[in-house]
Amino acid sequence: MAELIKATNLKKYFETPRGTLHAVDDISFSIDRGKTMGVVGESGCGKSTLGRTMIHLLESSGGTIHFEGEDVTRVNSGKLRKLRENMQIIFQDPYSSLNPRMTVEQTIMEPLTISGRFNKRDRIQETARIMDMVGIDRRLRLSYPHELDGGRRQRVGIGRALALNPKFIVCDEPVSALDVSIQAQILNLLQDLQSSNELTYMFVTHDLSVVRHISDDICVMYLGHLVETCSSKELFRNPLHPYTKALLSAVPSANIHKQQQRVILEGEITSPINPKPGCRFASRCKFVKEDCHQAQKLVEIAPGHSVSCCRVKEINNL
Repeated sequence: MAELIKATNLKKYFETPRGTLHAVDDISFSIDRGKTMGVVGESGCGKSTLGRTMIHLLESSGGTIHFEGEDVTRVNSGKLRKLRENMQIIFQDPYSSLNPRMTVEQTIMEPLTISGRFNKRDRIQETARIMDMVGIDRRLRLSYPHELDGGRRQRVGIGRALALNPKFIVCDEPVSALDVSIQAQILNLLQDLQSSNELTYMFVTHDLSVVRHISDDICVMYLGHLVETCSSKELFRNPLHPYTKALLSAVPSANIHKQQQRVILEGEITSPINPKPGCRFASRCKFVKEDCHQAQKLVEIAPGHSVSCCRVKEINNL
């Protein structure tokens, strides 16, 4: 499978009155064409910042981004405009991400107008086609966001992202603001669109049940670092990092006869502002030793399964 997008030692820092906040710190990964990579972690771990940095909504502080083999880390405005036709985002909140003064038709049509590639008649036809594709009834074309429910608003956001036939889409928690029944509809829609349009997704979420359903591979983030990466099936079958195990233990099980062993995390959360070298999970890890306070790197423990933990083999009896 051909690699579509790749990040190497990617960093995104923010300056604050207290120091430098390391939101994304030395992250490397790649996504194959037509695949979905899930990025999971608790709130504030930097997963949304990572997604926005990948598509240049935020400019990186270091590292490189390659798209279809081309270095797109630093591009001029003309190149960025062309690049954004191939790299889009679906936002978390479908209400605040839509212009309240624009109708459904105007919202989906806007990228087509900005591109300059379509005349008025073609824009109207293409907008109608996109509405059909994402499941929005054409009678709603003159409706405003406040007149729609959350599911329909998110479908408008998806339609806007798909308007110019992009190759890569960052899905930034696209179902977290929706009811469970609507979540399933949107997830199924995203999978159908991926299949029919050969889309590549980076799916950002904190919901492990959702990421298990939609992702081919999963990256687990903790305070700006990747702590574990592997296939979705492997992660749920054989989690190796202590943080990943704690996350999975919090997922409810429908099997009432299955005894769940909940891992309770204790200790202070390390500050992402001017962090010291070493494992950022060390202050909450019950397996911590002196070696854990040295710099940690992702190491391949098994084919396709990498973990950032110097004690992973000891902990898991490997």
